[in-house]
Amino acid sequence: MALLEVKNLSISFGGLRAVDGLNLTLEKGMLYGLIGPNGAGKTTVFNMLTGVYKPTFGTFSLDGETLNGKKPAEINQAGIARTFQNIRLFKKLSVLDNVKSGMHNINKYSAFEAIFRLPRYYKAEKEMNEKAMELLSVFELEKEANTLADNLPYGKQRKLEIARALATNPKLLLLDEPAAGMNPSETQELMDTIRFVRDKFDMTVLLIEHDMHLVSGICEQVTVLNFGTELAKGVTKDVLNNPEVIKAYLGD
Repeated sequence: MALLEVKNLSISFGGLRAVDGLNLTLEKGMLYGLIGPNGAGKTTVFNMLTGVYKPTFGTFSLDGETLNGKKPAEINQAGIARTFQNIRLFKKLSVLDNVKSGMHNINKYSAFEAIFRLPRYYKAEKEMNEKAMELLSVFELEKEANTLADNLPYGKQRKLEIARALATNPKLLLLDEPAAGMNPSETQELMDTIRFVRDKFDMTVLLIEHDMHLVSGICEQVTVLNFGTELAKGVTKDVLNNPEVIKAYLGD
């Protein structure tokens, strides 16, 4: 059974079909790319897969569980986590607290226990701190644990956003243009980080990206969207050499 199965996924806004009949199959452990020109519908797909938008037609499932129509929190609990094209950290919270915020769905104490600082609260907080620090160490951010997220360099903010997504204990990680705004050195480091995350956490990764160096360097397969429809899919090298794909990116 595939980890992620997307069948005929479609959404319309008024008379505009933003995504039309998308089909995707991701096996466990894959690094998969969703690419295409600006306005092709890529982020709209992510918004459907995370419950921000409800599909007009079609279904998607994770590990055999149908998720379309569920709320974002329910989809996250089922095992899908994401990052955003524009970084959305809690910039006035510490690096550590940003990661801990991703553990909301595994919180093991009640509001009553938190207010009155009962033993279960302290035990759970200790466990969350330990897990958060372990994640930070994976991304070499443990020394910045008490730093405000807003004070981190751009590249480290990207890493922190991935660490926070991983704190939700997902099966599938969606990365929306993770290399946006990065220089070549930062992009290479990000590529190494994504491979490391896949291997260390046995993670399946679906990413949107415009940096073709990154896509060709880490994605095993890709699907190309153009005006909301599938233009091509398959092994990355073959798809990127497809004349129709080149035309969609560069024009006539």
